[in-house]
Amino acid sequence: MTDAFFAAYAALLSRWPAEVESSHLDSPYGRTRVHACGPREAPPVLLIPGGGATSLVWTSVAGPLARDHRVYAMDLIGDAGRSVARGRRMRTVADAMDWLDTVLDGLGLAKTHLCGHSYGGWLALAYAMHAPHRVDRLALLDPTDCFAGMKPAYLLHAAPSLLLPSPARVRSFLGWEIAGLPVDREWLELSALAARLPRPRIVLPKRPRPEELRQVATPTLVLLAERSRTHDASLLADAARRSMPSVTVDVVASASHHSLPTGASAEIAGRLSSLLGAG
Repeated sequence: MTDAFFAAYAALLSRWPAEVESSHLDSPYGRTRVHACGPREAPPVLLIPGGGATSLVWTSVAGPLARDHRVYAMDLIGDAGRSVARGRRMRTVADAMDWLDTVLDGLGLAKTHLCGHSYGGWLALAYAMHAPHRVDRLALLDPTDCFAGMKPAYLLHAAPSLLLPSPARVRSFLGWEIAGLPVDREWLELSALAARLPRPRIVLPKRPRPEELRQVATPTLVLLAERSRTHDASLLADAARRSMPSVTVDVVASASHHSLPTGASAEIAGRLSSLLGAG
């Protein structure tokens, strides 16, 4: 099943722009796999996936963004993908921020735009609070553990695929959440095959305190999935607006939490381009 996962991974990567470059960045926590495309001199944007999603969740977004930006997309250390956890284990939020420092340093980025989906949204927001001088603009796609918790029903449905992971359980869970909405089927199968990989060992998110969120001055776009089963989009939108003075909140119609980056890729790419367009 590991071979099947990496074959599916390679097939998705083959759909990226022809000039895509893949590299590993070393850190005390292991090696981070990063895919890059777009003009080298263009403004950079770092794309952070959600848990189990890999960098290839951005397959349909990377190309349009790469017309005007240098796009970097990474696999999370300790999670599915081609990053390799070794050396010091990431255990705390401070460790995760130190790791992201090494990623930006390894890419030669003094400053970048950041975009994260789900758990990746939490990482992106946490990093913007950790190192605001290194983040130009921030985009959070249906982020978890940033402004509110997740619905109990979502956690209940997710439990079997987390506690006893298998491709069948992951397919069942994602099928329930996506509920027939458009989604990249090749990415969906990659996510199911990831259940056969070693159990993820990622840093548990810690929701920011209200006073921390109020201090975020980075221009921020929060894009929520109208039909997300992870949380109530309207309630989360209200919470985000109350929490951050610089935030712009919008809702993507006919998208769920797990279908958002791939099923609404044209809309996502357009909105990100608008946010990041000023460089």
